[in-house]
Amino acid sequence: MVPTLLNKKNRFAFIIPVYNHTATVAQVVKDAQAVGFPIFVVDDGSTDNTFDQIKEISGIQILRHPQNQGKGAAILTGFAAAAAVADWAITIDADGQHYPQDAQKLIKALPKKIRPIVVGARAGMEGEHVPWTSSFGRKFSNFWVRISGGPAISDSQSGMRIYPLPESLNLKTKTRRFQFEVEILVQATRDGIPVIEAPVRVHYNPEGGRISHFRPFVDFLRNSSTFTRLIFTRIFPPK
Repeated sequence: MVPTLLNKKNRFAFIIPVYNHTATVAQVVKDAQAVGFPIFVVDDGSTDNTFDQIKEISGIQILRHPQNQGKGAAILTGFAAAAAVADWAITIDADGQHYPQDAQKLIKALPKKIRPIVVGARAGMEGEHVPWTSSFGRKFSNFWVRISGGPAISDSQSGMRIYPLPESLNLKTKTRRFQFEVEILVQATRDGIPVIEAPVRVHYNPEGGRISHFRPFVDFLRNSSTFTRLIFTRIFPPK
């Protein structure tokens, strides 16, 4: 049974996973502060001076992994911390592609009687300034998420989302790297948690400067392994 919103205070908190985003993370945090929600920045073992860029920003909580564990692990660390003060976690990437104020669009999309995951469907993902890896990866991911038994959505790779807490902590995800963001959509659907979308803006700097940790060969293998496992468990559900 899907919980209702009737007894919830609807408190929100930002979670910003970051790994070596020294050039952008401070501005992302400051833009998120303008929205007025608590902010949890999870430094996933950065080896540059990311921490130095944010350590003096007041009013935020910084959580640090001694070594890089993966985006999924960082998000889960954020979930655990935010669950003490919030009913919903708003995730945004640290690379500056999201507009934190668009969180209000996701909040407005929340139904009154169910607690879904809300994915920010990025507009303009076919633009000339959008990296081909992002455009192709989104289409690839959308298809295999559906085949794996997940939701039929248009942007399964968007990092701007609202997650219900603590329900999202209890989903049986296995991967802890960036594949986490597609696996959790599949696991949520299997557990009866709806997944819906709301439009958000996206910003890609045409002059470069955006940090991407995408590695085509390694990440293709990891994606393939994750989707193979999800499809197998859809056909042969564990007892």
